[in-house]
Amino acid sequence: MEHDIVIIGGGAGGLELAARLGRRFGPREGRRRVLLIDHSIFHLWKPSLHEVAAGSLDSHQEGLSYPVLARRNHFSFAFGDLTGLDPTNKTLTLGEIRDQDDAVLVRPRTVKFRTLVLAIGSGSNLFGTPGAAEHAHLLEDVADAEAFNKRLTAAFLATAYSDGQTMNIAIVGAGATGVELSTELIEGHDELSAGLTEGQKFDLAVTLVEAAPRILGGLPERVSAKAAHALEEKGVRLLTDAKVKAVHAGRLDTSRGEVPADLIVWAAGVKAAETNRDLGLTTGRLNQFVVDDHLRTSAPDIYAMGDCAEAPGPEGRPVPARAQAAAQQAAYLAKALAMARSDPSRDPGPYVYHDKGSLVSLGGDRGVGSLMGNLGGPNFLIEGLIAKWAYMALHLDHHRAILGVRRTAILALSRLLHRRVSGRLKLH
Repeated sequence: MEHDIVIIGGGAGGLELAARLGRRFGPREGRRRVLLIDHSIFHLWKPSLHEVAAGSLDSHQEGLSYPVLARRNHFSFAFGDLTGLDPTNKTLTLGEIRDQDDAVLVRPRTVKFRTLVLAIGSGSNLFGTPGAAEHAHLLEDVADAEAFNKRLTAAFLATAYSDGQTMNIAIVGAGATGVELSTELIEGHDELSAGLTEGQKFDLAVTLVEAAPRILGGLPERVSAKAAHALEEKGVRLLTDAKVKAVHAGRLDTSRGEVPADLIVWAAGVKAAETNRDLGLTTGRLNQFVVDDHLRTSAPDIYAMGDCAEAPGPEGRPVPARAQAAAQQAAYLAKALAMARSDPSRDPGPYVYHDKGSLVSLGGDRGVGSLMGNLGGPNFLIEGLIAKWAYMALHLDHHRAILGVRRTAILALSRLLHRRVSGRLKLH
């Protein structure tokens, strides 16, 4: 069966694009014309993965079912993982699906398309660091976050019932993920300790290792300084100008000495999958698909968006890998693809990235960030409870795009009440 528009990847951008197109085409046309494919059966906003890793967010409660979202937003959904692409014949291949016992549930399939949008995201850049792949945890998807949380929970309990007094966690990379994870870990430990006897209490030492001179290097210096002060107040050790030379079981070797670590998380760098180079499209240095200012790849009728795309941005630099960029590209492509169906002669104009600023959660009722920022103009600093509310609003705005205002409000209220009853930390 040939589909009009196929979207590979149900992350923030891909899902918002499918929802926008489905609603634009309506119940009858949408399900026939728009197909979303993802290798997971439920959606979780990627900026929330650090909360899943720390145990402060239940992925099964937070996750949204793709089939349900498809029904509500008038698009179709298929479960699968992209393994091959033939740009000339406009076909793609989905790999086989196996169960937990390695039995084949679904055999490889071929899907024909008229228009394809690649929104398959990206992963971590290990920079060829020895031992990183073997000894460091990544946070690229829900499975990674849940795997780390299981190790974290086991380590917490083992330390509480042993003679050890300190548990060491090292986080490589002081971007938004590393900073936010460090605060979630500290606050999770504090909540756990409050319920332990004096003999079971232990210290948690979190070290944030960054190769650059300061944390949050992509944000204004004022934001970085505020965040650094807040982290140090919480007890996070900041080790900047420290390049990781090697990762071992139990420690990091850095340019500034050894860092002991019972658990290691790698949250530095962004790099798309090596397999992107095998799909017959032009790719860049980080394996991203090179696109023009209309988000078109090197093959006709194939687009790329989000972290997997190297799109031209301000001052000749690529558009940064941020959730706001993916959301903007989803809005642009929804308009452009719908326009192409109604009047192919019309040009939607180029996609232009607008930097609306950045926000970072520092746990509790604290946050910091810059709003209305852009690479060539002014921005202003917000912090504290206002910044935290603004950060939460970004998450809710993503839900609004795929659920609508009423359902988003109900969902937010139910999760608030659930956390009030069950507590912050999940240890199961």
